[in-house]
Amino acid sequence: MKIVSDTRLIKRNKKIGSVITFTALGILAIGLYYSFTKPEMIQITFGALLLGFLLSQIGIYFTNRWGRSPRPDELLSAALKGLEDRYVLYHYKAGVPHLLVGPAGVWGLIPVSVGGTITFDENKKRFRQKGGNFYFKLFGQENLGRPETEAQFFASDFKKFAKKNFPETEIPDIQTVLIFTNKKASLEVTESPFPCVTLEKLKDFIRKRSKDTPAPAALIQGLQKVLPAEE
Repeated sequence: MKIVSDTRLIKRNKKIGSVITFTALGILAIGLYYSFTKPEMIQITFGALLLGFLLSQIGIYFTNRWGRSPRPDELLSAALKGLEDRYVLYHYKAGVPHLLVGPAGVWGLIPVSVGGTITFDENKKRFRQKGGNFYFKLFGQENLGRPETEAQFFASDFKKFAKKNFPETEIPDIQTVLIFTNKKASLEVTESPFPCVTLEKLKDFIRKRSKDTPAPAALIQGLQKVLPAEE
């Protein structure tokens, strides 16, 4: 399997995350200083603490995705290591974060880092999380969010990228899979609009799809020729 990554984007966002995090800590320190030394200036104290907290959440977002190793792209690359050479895994190079193109077809890989028990609410059409680390959830590091929404728009985002960059190329059907990367995640999903697997089972899932519903080789090869190569 070949891996194509936007290393410049990864380095840039890692640096952005560090700058935002240290800036947030500085602003929080200012807020605490005013709260102890000049309690009458409540507006400055409150504003600094609020701004510092908001920036810290942005810093956590960037750090989780770009600054902390193993990053999501590293986890996916390691999980798929050993796939045959006809597969190409694109990280941040194809208009979407993670795209796998090969005999199994075109797959959008959506990593989800939360732990706990994961279920799917058929009535509300969304995933639910039970358990998990309370501290991480409190500070936004382990919130489930709406992965089903991200999966829903993946195909349209990639098609927009393809239409803009290589409009004459025929695009195969695009599918998405949610990959739960946290070892403490337990999947109890019986009905879902998108396949869900743990990180350990991702490679077997792809191999099974390539056997059960192989993609037209000509379409896949045509797409791989026009997609960006390693810088």
